[in-house]
Amino acid sequence: RLDDEVIRRIWNDTPYWIFCWASGLAMAQWILAEPHHVKDKVVLDFGAGSGVVAIAAKMAGAKRVICCDIDQVSLNACRENALLNDVELEYLDDLYKAEQVDVLLAADVLYDQCNSFFLDEFLKFAPEVWVADSRVKNFSHPKYEKIEERSATTWPDLDEAKEFRNVSFYKTL
Repeated sequence: RLDDEVIRRIWNDTPYWIFCWASGLAMAQWILAEPHHVKDKVVLDFGAGSGVVAIAAKMAGAKRVICCDIDQVSLNACRENALLNDVELEYLDDLYKAEQVDVLLAADVLYDQCNSFFLDEFLKFAPEVWVADSRVKNFSHPKYEKIEERSATTWPDLDEAKEFRNVSFYKTL
């Protein structure tokens, strides 16, 4: 548990990549439980944060995994976590420099409604897109369908409302 002062400092200058957000954790667990979604494929992890989803994809047998995040500190965290987990990842700071990939994964990127335009943008880079999110419930988009819900907790524990432990998974049609 984090004390009040630490939480206050984190919220004032949030380094989002230090958290293993519930949606990222749920997606990483899903990938490890169902590796056929990424096995032998080129995967892009959009909004990679600390790299938990990318690392899980590589451990599940992805041919190549690209961490994509606009935050250089986040990409450095991905590099360090890849080393700690003995996996090889690639790094990209701009989605629009990405090549075509087989699968695009995005966890916890819809927390701001302004980011919803990415749902269309993702389709330019991969025929198969998976989105996991605990903040936006039942978003409506003609190219995505809700597949399932999973439960997870953000680490370190921020004592979030229980509703944010329910992670919805959406997949392109």
